[in-house]
Amino acid sequence: MINNKLALLNGPKHIKKRFKKYKSIGIEEKKAALKVLNKGVLSDFLGEKDIKFYGGEQVQRFERYIEKYFNVKHAITTNSWTSGLVAAVGAIGIEPGDEVIVTTWTMCATATAILHWNAIPVFADIKEDTYTIDPKSIEKNISKYTKAIMAVDIFGHSADMDEINKIAKKYKLKVISDTAQAPGVYYKNSYAGTLADIGGFSLNCHKHINTGEGGILITNNDKYAERLRLIRNHAEAVVSDNINNYTPNMLGHNFRLGEIESAIGIEQFKKLKSKVKRRQQIANLLSKELKKLKGIQTPIIKKNCSHAFYIYAIKIDESIIGVKKDLIFKALQAEGIENILDNYFNLHLLPIFQKKFAYGTKGFPWKYSFVKREVSYKKGICPTAEMLNKKKLILLELCVHEYSNKDVMLVIDCFKKVWKNLDNLKKFS
Repeated sequence: MINNKLALLNGPKHIKKRFKKYKSIGIEEKKAALKVLNKGVLSDFLGEKDIKFYGGEQVQRFERYIEKYFNVKHAITTNSWTSGLVAAVGAIGIEPGDEVIVTTWTMCATATAILHWNAIPVFADIKEDTYTIDPKSIEKNISKYTKAIMAVDIFGHSADMDEINKIAKKYKLKVISDTAQAPGVYYKNSYAGTLADIGGFSLNCHKHINTGEGGILITNNDKYAERLRLIRNHAEAVVSDNINNYTPNMLGHNFRLGEIESAIGIEQFKKLKSKVKRRQQIANLLSKELKKLKGIQTPIIKKNCSHAFYIYAIKIDESIIGVKKDLIFKALQAEGIENILDNYFNLHLLPIFQKKFAYGTKGFPWKYSFVKREVSYKKGICPTAEMLNKKKLILLELCVHEYSNKDVMLVIDCFKKVWKNLDNLKKFS
């Protein structure tokens, strides 16, 4: 039975326990890791012209597994998805001063990967229904310096790849798909991440499946695949002086994934479908009850698409509820809901873009001669994203906890309790 007095108004907190931390690692992963440890080879890469330039036994095994899983020609592992994004931007041949259009709603690495190559991020707005990059905003932001689009499958729903690829074809642009938050979901008849020139996934510790840290790049383009492998493993050390072998962006790195992580990765991917299915069950239970409350819009899933629910996004209508979003958020938080957020990244408003200092103190790269025009990051360039953060968005980080159905009902009860007390909140405000 719900005690009706809000915790924010000195009533009892409804959720009095900490939810179990999400954990995807089981006995299978432990056995796989131990097998590698017993063999004693933790990495088998060589940064030279050798068969081992492409990695050891487990790396190769993992990459072949991914290729088969997603039905793609090439899978290239990296030691993080941030590394993967840097490699992807380099592989498509981005030059200093080129512009790459990217959504303002994403983790910062998606945009800073562009800066790594001294190219310029141009931020597009998002769609209000799926929160993914808005194709209309993409086209509006294209200039003669635009060379690529970076789409992000935010929260677990795919971006509108048909429209994005149509725009890319029209303007002769490359497309990178950041599917970090949406592994294993579908866009029509294809896996998200497979419909771009280069796509990929994160294996970070709080993703659906993980290797601690790690990333996976996928592509059907042989040239891009080879460039990705070069950037991953000290490119400049293995390319001969023969001009025919030259490829741009030859400043390579150590982005290599280890043998233990790769062995764990295979076992994790065997669990991906079940992990996503469970997240969908949680979301369905939340939506079934929360949509009954006035002024709430639960997540939308587009026709012929699926959703991984890395984050469960709720929109509230202040005009219907009669209470400001900020106060609703505080009331829910006070009831004991953990890992609830009232905003997401608006990357264009971060200091690095407001001040335009990526390297050093002299405004590099924006203020240098290879940048041909002024790109604005002023407040207001992404009105939908900014409005959602200010007035409508409440997020539940489903990625953090191992929710039982009972836990989900506790969260739902918190919402019901707050909504029952909307009149009291109006007085409080």
